[in-house]
Amino acid sequence: MERRFERELESLKTNLAKMGSIAEESLGIALKALLSKDEALARRVFVMEDKINMMEMEIDTAIIDLLALKQPVAGDLRFIIATQKINNDLERVGDHAVNIAESALTLQRLSAVTIPSEIHQMVEIARTMLKEALDSFILVDSALAHTVLRTDDQIDDLNRAMVQHVIEQVESQALTIEGGLELIRISRNLERIGDLSTNIAEDVIFETEARVVKHRAEQKDGN
Repeated sequence: MERRFERELESLKTNLAKMGSIAEESLGIALKALLSKDEALARRVFVMEDKINMMEMEIDTAIIDLLALKQPVAGDLRFIIATQKINNDLERVGDHAVNIAESALTLQRLSAVTIPSEIHQMVEIARTMLKEALDSFILVDSALAHTVLRTDDQIDDLNRAMVQHVIEQVESQALTIEGGLELIRISRNLERIGDLSTNIAEDVIFETEARVVKHRAEQKDGN
């Protein structure tokens, strides 16, 4: 019975890792579509969202079964709780990738809009944060998870700088309101992906160190 439970836990981890890989790929395709103005790439993201949503439901069902039938404790329980949260966060990463793909399609129509350097920087940071967060889960590496937490401020600062940049460009009439709103939407989606990557890293720390590190989120909320 114990060996079967271990196999079920390993299967859960494997499936979540697969979902993470698809979410990471979806984000990469959305960002490539944005920077290359490739409509076909942008539309691929919509197809991948369906797969991510299906995997989320399958993993969620497996988690409920494990909690109800196995009654796990200690480290196993922390792993399952962390997996449940990460599962939800990855589904939301997929949603944000879709939002970016939608903005990419809109900006293809607004051909005069140039992607600012702040967004280019945010793209690199968001992709790195998500990759490192997922790696920390797969490798059970709390040190790498802490690295993700330390990176979060960078993408937050760039998001604020991006909003200010758009305001200045719109006021000077160098950028249309519609184009500016799309750039802000992209920036905010990238910032949210950074937040979700931070959530994943926090869940890895909870699993590995048996402690909750939510103070960063509290500071952002002004508490």
